[in-house]
Amino acid sequence: MNNIIDTISWLGHAAFRIDGDSTVYIDPFNITGGPTADLILVTHTHYDHYSPEDIKKISGTDTVLVITEDATVDGGIDVVRASPGDTLEVKGVQVRTVAAYNINKAFHPKENRWVGYIVSMGSKNVYHTGDTDAIPEMEELGPDVALVPVGGTYTMNAAEAAEAVKSMKAAAAIPMHWGEIVGERSDAVEFERLVGDAARVFIKEKE
Repeated sequence: MNNIIDTISWLGHAAFRIDGDSTVYIDPFNITGGPTADLILVTHTHYDHYSPEDIKKISGTDTVLVITEDATVDGGIDVVRASPGDTLEVKGVQVRTVAAYNINKAFHPKENRWVGYIVSMGSKNVYHTGDTDAIPEMEELGPDVALVPVGGTYTMNAAEAAEAVKSMKAAAAIPMHWGEIVGERSDAVEFERLVGDAARVFIKEKE
């Protein structure tokens, strides 16, 4: 398990980079730069997840952006549109989409058709939930690693995220959506406590 965890860099908030045969970024925001992306996945169009400025920092001539149908994208990058329930192969990377929405708040309506992504890297898969509550679509996904928001207000809080990890039967989890805009490190620590033995929790330091 440590091998796949070591390929995942937390870039703050909900932003991650996964390094393997391809370099995959998810929701890059407030980043300083980094290796050129093969693939950039954007879960939804809120400014702290879809940042054209940050996308430019890591884009090359062959970079592909996967983004939801509602996004307006300037020219200069190849774009693939995503909706809940899609199965895609982009730049040799297998990607599945899962719905992402709020149940008891209005920030991320289900009808917006925003998504989370399951990225297959070799024999392992990484599930970035996007901005969401604990929803039925998560149940029984069984990801090797789940990247889950714990900051509350706009998404799950630590307790709700812990229950989501248990319901989806994740082997490991990394908390996100804390330390910037909303949530504190204490939320990540509480999440780890509440998950307990149900999954291995890795609290990443921001790269």
